[in-house]
Amino acid sequence: MEIYELAIKELVKGKVRALSSLDSAKRRIAKKFGIATPSNVNLLKAYHDLVKSKRIKTDRNLEILLIKRRVRSLSGIVNVSVLTKPYPCPGKCIYCPSQKGVPKSYLKKEPAVQRALLNNFDPYLQVETRLKSLKATGHPIDKIELRIIGGTWSFYPRKYQNWFILRCFQACNNKKSKSLEKVQKINEKAKNRIIGITIETRPDYINKKEIKRLRMLGVTRVELGVQSIYDDILKLNKRDHNISKVIKGIELLKNAGFKVSFQMMPNLYGSSFKKDVEMFKELFTNQDFQPDLLKIYPLALIKESPLYKIYKQKKFKLYNKDKLVKLLVEIKKHIPYYVRIERIIRDIPSEYIIKGGVKTSNLREIVQKKVKCKCIRCREIKGDYAKEKLSLFRQDYDASNSKEIFLSFENKDRTHLHSLLRLRILKDSAIIREVHTYGQMVPVSEKGKAVQHKGLGKKMIKEAEKIAKKEFNKNKMLIISGIGVRPYYRKLGYKLKDTYMTKKF
Repeated sequence: MEIYELAIKELVKGKVRALSSLDSAKRRIAKKFGIATPSNVNLLKAYHDLVKSKRIKTDRNLEILLIKRRVRSLSGIVNVSVLTKPYPCPGKCIYCPSQKGVPKSYLKKEPAVQRALLNNFDPYLQVETRLKSLKATGHPIDKIELRIIGGTWSFYPRKYQNWFILRCFQACNNKKSKSLEKVQKINEKAKNRIIGITIETRPDYINKKEIKRLRMLGVTRVELGVQSIYDDILKLNKRDHNISKVIKGIELLKNAGFKVSFQMMPNLYGSSFKKDVEMFKELFTNQDFQPDLLKIYPLALIKESPLYKIYKQKKFKLYNKDKLVKLLVEIKKHIPYYVRIERIIRDIPSEYIIKGGVKTSNLREIVQKKVKCKCIRCREIKGDYAKEKLSLFRQDYDASNSKEIFLSFENKDRTHLHSLLRLRILKDSAIIREVHTYGQMVPVSEKGKAVQHKGLGKKMIKEAEKIAKKEFNKNKMLIISGIGVRPYYRKLGYKLKDTYMTKKF
């Protein structure tokens, strides 16, 4: 470790400011001290020890360069996925795999599943393990987007839901308070703040009572397993609900302020290339849908699913790689500026996918070379902190029987998105469903060269208030807020009421 500390001192002295310079400096240091090229993990540990003992000053630029897999915190937050225990699923979907010992639709060799198995599905241990790993590789863990996976969350017993969420908050707070209300209050000022909670569930389980409960738990985003928007396809694949249930669920969620993510599955039994293309077009032309986020999970056929028997009978065909790439390119042509494509393929280990199925894991990179995508993920600022001139863009659109307004700070040609806000106009008020600033995550207490903490969010909130008051004659604004973001909104004049941050004009 002493050699690594000497290496860090040389890097600080050399004022390394770029990845290319870091790589050459590491090779030079290895040669000087007669060691293997030092890993970023070991260098980071030495750096933190030196800063802690006050032998060097904080060098945020060097720290960022040493972060392993920087993409994990380049969206302004870190994602922590936590898997629920195996529990009976209410669905009978024929494409869904089932393995003993894990929740339905999940597979034992998926990374998040392996972490859950190692920790016996205890949410506290899963969160703790993930945060330690992120911290060791240099990522700030101040702002946490908690994603609860494992199937239909709304079907789990309420007692288990309460315990699960409680344990997640306890892990972030590093305190074991017994009441959910208490751990949420502590988390408002905790070092590791939960700024949002996502659950995944079926559209037919969404109703007003369930929405009220989700808000009590602190949930801010819902992933809906929509899969298809056609009743005949839903019936063939045994989804046990029709599209009217989906449409109703979306409206209830948006009116309550939730961000809504769709999981869509092209190449389902009974569908076709043409029908899949039309489906994705309709998602953004039909006001009944209009997702905020999108996960495209092309059918990955696995032997453990009932659909495999139908496939063996040659009753339908899987898309090959070329056809799937062609489909994804066509889909991306129709994505609006206000949608974020989170994924375009599910991270299933290739050994599970049957022969003939697409096993290419880097589909996103292949598709990006063929089409210029307007989605948020393709435009978010990431690590580029150039001092470019920003403009405030506005886009109005109809969604689920109301008006949506999307505000964003971007450069002139809209290739770099720095910050965004989603505003929805309700009958008696307006509600902000999302405020997000992108770029390398900056700890809550720091200000640096990154996009965060530059006041962009505050400016957009003021603009949203102005729009709600002057254009739509509303006298009240609600904000669906993650627990850890409540102090930020209090500084802007908002007060907590019925799980929402509220301000009267």
